[in-house]
Amino acid sequence: MREQPIGEAVESDERAEVIAYHRGDMHAAIDTLLQDIRHLRRQLTLAEGAMSRGMTRGWRPSYDRD
Repeated sequence: MREQPIGEAVESDERAEVIAYHRGDMHAAIDTLLQDIRHLRRQLTLAEGAMSRGMTRGWRPSYDRD
């Protein structure tokens, strides 16, 4: 799968690629995406812990979509 710029809408061919990768198994596709979400949340937590408030000028990461 190709990397997607931030803010670009998900295209139907990307969904088709995810489903094809899992050989049509929708549950496996959803499980993989949920695992990716958990992994990225852990990475965000680690990054937040490593950043100083001065480095980010007070910005804090958001764990939920606004």
